[in-house]
This record gives sequence, structure tokens and C-alpha cells, in this order.
Amino acid sequence: MTKKFSEYLTNIEYPKEKTSWNIAGVIKGQNAFYRFDVRGMQRESKNRAYKTGYLNTKADKMVFELKDKWLILDIEELNKYVKNNKLKDLELNDLISKLEWTIFLAKK
Repeated sequence: MTKKFSEYLTNIEYPKEKTSWNIAGVIKGQNAFYRFDVRGMQRESKNRAYKTGYLNTKADKMVFELKDKWLILDIEELNKYVKNNKLKDLELNDLISKLEWTIFLAKK
């Protein structure tokens, strides 16, 4: 997944040691440098998958691969939402509507 997502970045860097982010760079057409968590989701059933995350991550953004696009969420905003609402299990569709910093990148 990291390799596929790297096509959408410039100024790419990879972690030099094991850490909570997988790739860093600038989203093409933008100017901010971010560290991305691009781990894939784990399939729970045919219609349900999940991705774990940590409040103390060193990643700036969390990336989800959807069928025809990439979804990128801001981890700081996500963590505030989780803490303020005392949540553990989150639905991706709810996050899309509740969080402000959300980017969709169409797949090539």
C-alpha cells in the first residue's frame, strides 16, 4: 500500500527506524510535508474492516485506501474527536462527516 500511495507524493522520505508512520512527503499539488500512516485495514468480515491507531502516533495523517480513491484524515483532529467523545470504535463514514480536515485523492 505504501508503494501505491507514494505515487501521490513528492519529496518522499521513509522512516530510518521502526515507527508509527510509513512514508512522509508532500501531496502533489500541495506544499505541506506530512508523515503518513498508510497501514492497510484488517478484514473482519466480508462487509467490515478495521484499522487500529494510537493517540501517541508520530504520524500526521492517516490514509485509507478505498475502491476508487484515497481518504486522508488528520490525526491530531481525529485524536481530539476521540478524546472529546470518549470513543474507542469509530465508523469511517462518521469520521468523514464529523472531521473538517479530510482529503480525497482520486486514484490514477
